[in-house]
Amino acid sequence: MALPKYIFLFLLVSIRAFSALGQTGISVTPPRVYFEINPGESRREQITVTNVSKSHRLDLAISLNDWLYSREGDNIIVPADTLPTSSAAWVSFEGDSYFSLAPGERKDIGVVVNRPTSASTEDVYTTMLFVTQLNPIDDIDSKGAQIKVAIRSGIKLFVRSNRPRNVMLNIHNGYYDTEHKRLGIEFINEGNVWANGDIKTELLNNRTGEIRRLENTVFYTMPKDDRLQFIPLPENLPIGLYTATVILDAGNNTIEAAEIEFEHE
Repeated sequence: MALPKYIFLFLLVSIRAFSALGQTGISVTPPRVYFEINPGESRREQITVTNVSKSHRLDLAISLNDWLYSREGDNIIVPADTLPTSSAAWVSFEGDSYFSLAPGERKDIGVVVNRPTSASTEDVYTTMLFVTQLNPIDDIDSKGAQIKVAIRSGIKLFVRSNRPRNVMLNIHNGYYDTEHKRLGIEFINEGNVWANGDIKTELLNNRTGEIRRLENTVFYTMPKDDRLQFIPLPENLPIGLYTATVILDAGNNTIEAAEIEFEHE
């Protein structure tokens, strides 16, 4: 008798909760933890890990990685202590980093950051904390194949000095991508803190005077990030000469705007 073929499915999530095919899931809250401490200081925060499964015990492990945003804003995960902005070496956990949770059970975990006195060259230091399932669950995919499902949930840790926040965004280029029929905005985070918000875009048809507001696009940046954000145009946008007004809104009256004139054909 032939043995069944298994596909091992490893699912990475960085949201509060995930349920894979209704069988297994981990909730890790909050999704981001902020430590405002000066060099030589320490601080403790708490995260909560919950087994949202109704029938499966989960064996879990906590680990750390470094991360950064790509130019297009995607998360790039690299080994711990790789980046100059890494705070992985400063992080410790209260209790065992390996533990099990029964269905519906939750566990509070203390996360401690001890910032050394020598760490003062970067505005923000970061780490990604992962909670990984070690015992994959048997399941079946949409095509009926047998698979093994495991979950890894990540949350971001941010460390910065306790000093005034300076949020500063600078748009240095805007253009129309004729090949993909979209707008491109290039901007730099010149402040001393992470900045995120909405990109608001308004199109003016210069021939008809019609104004069209596009759906907001969310952006995330870290200090010194040089970002490229694409803004898709509506599929049914009429041919014409347009002026696009693009606004980066990071909240707290932090707004940067640019105009792009383009011919849509």
